[in-house]
Amino acid sequence: MDGVPVTGAAGTTDHSGEAPIDQCEEFIRLLYAEHGTLLLRYAARLLGGDWHRAEDILQEATFRAWKHASTLGMKVEEARPWLYTVVKNLIIDHHRARKIRPPESMSLELLEASVADEADRLLTSQVVLEALDELTEQHREIIKLMYYLECSVAQVSEHLGIPPGTVKSRSYYALRALKKALASRGVTS
Repeated sequence: MDGVPVTGAAGTTDHSGEAPIDQCEEFIRLLYAEHGTLLLRYAARLLGGDWHRAEDILQEATFRAWKHASTLGMKVEEARPWLYTVVKNLIIDHHRARKIRPPESMSLELLEASVADEADRLLTSQVVLEALDELTEQHREIIKLMYYLECSVAQVSEHLGIPPGTVKSRSYYALRALKKALASRGVTS
């Protein structure tokens, strides 16, 4: 992996003659000890206080430091500028990705809005039933056929034995009467 040995026992090197694995592990530990807290704060500040994402960024930056350990010369104290640049670039990539792809999780406001409240539905149904009781039998029958049973004007006309124009007229006046009855109960559209 870019000059860092990936096989062999602790303290051994791979065929390219690069740094031993235990030195790489020590390098990572020293990176966290020396720069971890500062880099984490820096990342969290750039991410608007998202500490979890900042930890992910720090982990990725440390992984990249491990990948490029031979380039950095395994000197922890000289790695800070490079690490800050890596963290900044990872955060820029994160912001760009969020602009392209919306967040995967929904906000709590959307979740609350999408949950049906059965109590409200039941109360609304009760108010509508009471308002329907105020209508004439003809109006109730037209509303039932056209809006609850979803019959067409032609079907209602045939069922009731009245002309289609009369069906349309009755449905208009039935809805108007229902709206008035609901308004008297405080329900507005």
